[in-house]
This record gives sequence, structure tokens and C-alpha cells, in this order.
Amino acid sequence: MKPIVLDWAATLMSYFLLGLIRILTGSQARWWGCPPKAEQRIYFANHQSHADLVMIWAALPKELRHSVRAVAARDYWTRTPFKHWLTSAVFNVIYVSRDRSAEEDPLEPLIEAMKAGDSLILFPEGTRGFADEPQAFKAGLYNLALKFPEVELVPAWINNVQRLMPKGEVVPVPVLCSVTFGAPMRVLPGEDRHEFLQRARAAVLALRDV
Repeated sequence: MKPIVLDWAATLMSYFLLGLIRILTGSQARWWGCPPKAEQRIYFANHQSHADLVMIWAALPKELRHSVRAVAARDYWTRTPFKHWLTSAVFNVIYVSRDRSAEEDPLEPLIEAMKAGDSLILFPEGTRGFADEPQAFKAGLYNLALKFPEVELVPAWINNVQRLMPKGEVVPVPVLCSVTFGAPMRVLPGEDRHEFLQRARAAVLALRDV
């Protein structure tokens, strides 16, 4: 059982971050292709900043935040005690290893969370990109989609967050940001991994100019 003081600290931090995000970004959530629903989904988005995790979390309605868990790199987000506490106590993230030599299957914690009924926020590029378009998507999204075919896959485009927290900067720069959620999709019958990942990437990219 968590100490009550830590629960209160996490709650206060979540309110503080939501207020800060609204001040810095305007925190615009645009449900263009589907409405927000309290049903199991995998949200997948472009990834250009460490602020992406916070931005897409803040874009979700309050009633969804407790059941939607972002996937985060263990080596980065547990590097300091504060980052570890922030991501575990406030955002309730799922840590995955980027060390390919590790024995742990990187999908195993995601599968366990899905079996427990949680929704996920994935960044299928696997690492931050710095170009205008997303990098090629890795296979994790496809493998999860095959394992949980009843779960909707919702693409999302996070706009301008790379300008909010440029590479190498510590202090955020105020700029109008938004998250646009697209139409749900699933793996088509007979669709192979390469075809699906290209289609999923195109679905995210198509939301850039919506």
C-alpha cells in the first residue's frame, strides 16, 4: 500500500503539471477521427520531444487518465529519483528496456497491462526523431495489434512539442501545441507487418495538416 503522503504528492504534482501545460501550450486536444471513450485502446503518436509523454497525457479527459498508461524507456525515465517518481507515481507509465541484449521481452510488460484492461500510449518510432516526419515504425505496435485484435488502434499527431522543449534545452518555451486524434484502425486480414506499419505511420502523418 502506498503511503498517503506520496499519493497526495502525486495528485498535487498532476494538477501542477496540467496547469503548467495549459499555460505553456494551450493544451488543445482535437478528437478529429473519434470521440474520447472509456474503452480499451492503443494510442500511437509521433515522438519528437521528452514532453510528448506529458502532452498526450494532458490531452486525455480526466476520466481516462487513470486507465491509459504511456510506455517509456526505463534507462532514461529512471535515471534520477525524481524522474522515476514522476513517471511511476504521477503518470503510472510502463517501463520498457531499450537494451536489446536484455533477457526481458520488451513487450511483456505491455501485454500484462493490456490483459489487466489498461489502454496504452505508444511511440512506435522507439526513439525521438528530429525531422518533420516520423521515422519508420518498429514492430511492437503490429505485434500488440495481432495479440489484441479487439482493441482499437488510435493514431495521434502531437504538434509543436519539439518547439516547446527543443533538444538540449531544460526550460520550456511557451508555444501553442495540440494533439489530434484520428480514426481508429486495425490490422487488415492478410496484412503483413511491413504494410501495416507503413499504413499506421501514414495515418499519424495525415493528421499533421488536419
